[in-house]
Amino acid sequence: MSKMINFRADDALDERLARLAKLTGRTKTFYVREALEQHIEDLEDAYLADQVMERVEAGTEQVFTLDDIERDLGLAD
Repeated sequence: MSKMINFRADDALDERLARLAKLTGRTKTFYVREALEQHIEDLEDAYLADQVMERVEAGTEQVFTLDDIERDLGLAD
């Protein structure tokens, strides 16, 4: 099932979407959906990274150096 999502686009973005849609025979909705599908994972990753960084800075997230990891994996010289 799909859901309707409304958002406001400024004139410049709307014109770009309209031009692209006209050139390709697709709808503006198609391109908005494509953009979201391609970029939502990056946005989710950035949000998660921000949360982890806050914990690192607060000292509540355990961190390891590359030397620690190499030693634990038996890769250290």
